[in-house]
Amino acid sequence: MEMMQASCAISGGGPAGMMLGLILARAGLDVVVLEKHADFFRDFRGDTIHPSTVSVLGELGLRDDFLGLPHNSIRTLDAVVDGTRLHPIDFGRLRPPDDFLVLAPQWDFLSFLARQAERYPNFRLVMQTEVTGVIRDGDAVRGLVARGPSGELRVEADLTVAADGRDSVLRSAVGLRPRRFGVPIDVIWFRLPKPAETQPSTLAYLGGGAMVVTIDRGDYFQTGLVIAKGGIDALREAGLPAFRSAVAGAAPFLREPLETITDWEPLKLLNVQIDRLPRWYRHGFLAIGDAAHAMSPAFGVGVNYAVQDAVATANALAAPLRDGPVDLRLLDAVQRRRLPPVEWMQRIQLAAHRRISRTGAGPILPSPPPPALRAAITVATPLAQRFTARLVGRGLRPESVAPELR
Repeated sequence: MEMMQASCAISGGGPAGMMLGLILARAGLDVVVLEKHADFFRDFRGDTIHPSTVSVLGELGLRDDFLGLPHNSIRTLDAVVDGTRLHPIDFGRLRPPDDFLVLAPQWDFLSFLARQAERYPNFRLVMQTEVTGVIRDGDAVRGLVARGPSGELRVEADLTVAADGRDSVLRSAVGLRPRRFGVPIDVIWFRLPKPAETQPSTLAYLGGGAMVVTIDRGDYFQTGLVIAKGGIDALREAGLPAFRSAVAGAAPFLREPLETITDWEPLKLLNVQIDRLPRWYRHGFLAIGDAAHAMSPAFGVGVNYAVQDAVATANALAAPLRDGPVDLRLLDAVQRRRLPPVEWMQRIQLAAHRRISRTGAGPILPSPPPPALRAAITVATPLAQRFTARLVGRGLRPESVAPELR
């Protein structure tokens, strides 16, 4: 059995785990991050790096290096509703310089964080190693156990962090159970080549009783069709022509690329769920990111809330960890800081899902909208943009890296 020791052992190399590992390593703490996969390349992950995360990278002196990677920077996100293009989100209304959203594959973002963290000799990233449980000392957690290519690994740590996602092994190992909230939708994800007809950056297309999401990945769209929860069997029974018709009904410009979908293999189901832990911590243990609160894809905020969890955790615990295990009150303070923005965003997501699930009930907007409605939309849009830019771009409680950790 291989043995390691660290100030902090982190299970999961996603946005929460990698950002926390990077900040703590910069603070001089010994950090071990364990990731069960051999690389970060997993499709159908969040690709949106919001202004709040770009700001965090700036505070760490990494903004320019990150923006040097291949990416798309956008300031507006439109929605096309029953053929009418709306402009609900304008990040240009945020304070510069971080007044834009970055579209970049998550594997590039995670690889970037890993490269930056590995510059510090006190940081270790262990790939292809799956965490299987925790090390206990009475009622306290004192590390974790995992299994990798060389066999069993034991990491003793003053703090063990579960950043291993919505199906967290570690939170189950310490007896934490999330409260689940009913979500009435799932999403079918697939790739489509870009059509010759270009479109402005668009958050979603709603029409024909369907909702379609498109994420620009350069030469193709990562595309999502929203379906009723558990509706995948009915979709398959209706056949591929009905599937293509549903997508094209909301986004007609995709009709030609849809002909490249000739079987069901490229279509992947994302089981949408929203949950959160009533309690995020035990003695020597803390859950963050999706392990503490699974967010839905709505508004694409999951990556950024995970990063904000990591920043808040590092701010609160970096200094105390230099002296060994941290007090329960400090772990509780992390949860008390992060729980309110998570709760409110999840409520907003649930409300949005309830509305989306009713898209099949008929048109949302008349097509074309009458002049009075168009005028009302024109007046309301700038007012809405001030709210949505902050809600989506910065979050309900954006986190800033403490000056002593920059």
